[in-house]
Amino acid sequence: MASSLNIRLRRVRQGALLPRYMTEGAAGLDLASAAPEPITLAPGERLGVPTGFCMELPPGYEAQVRPRSGLALRHGITVVNAPGTIDSDYRGEIVVLLVNLGQSPYTIAPGTRIAQMVIASVARATIEEIDELSTTARGSGGFGHTGD
Repeated sequence: MASSLNIRLRRVRQGALLPRYMTEGAAGLDLASAAPEPITLAPGERLGVPTGFCMELPPGYEAQVRPRSGLALRHGITVVNAPGTIDSDYRGEIVVLLVNLGQSPYTIAPGTRIAQMVIASVARATIEEIDELSTTARGSGGFGHTGD
């Protein structure tokens, strides 16, 4: 069984739907548009869509905003900066940055599920500058260096 974490939310727009898991095994909470009226996203257009809530994540956690696979497959609607990161010290309204990669305009009605949010723990790194790195079999081989 997955562990539980308390996340505090505050609605900032009337009628905003709070995030929710749609199935027992869902990893992501669905996020819905809280725009006051329908928004039409033209092909190639990017837009920030308000969710109508702010949240308080515990220190050591982040929220990752990811595309919904059905919207991506059927309409080409995806999250521009996927996954978008919401830091634990951010207290503003959650806004989902969408892009229409499809060939037709797509209208997002208020309440339409537009993305999903996954809560993840974060490790903070200590940066140490050194003169030389350890060697590996791959070495400095670049992107795609390991084959298909």
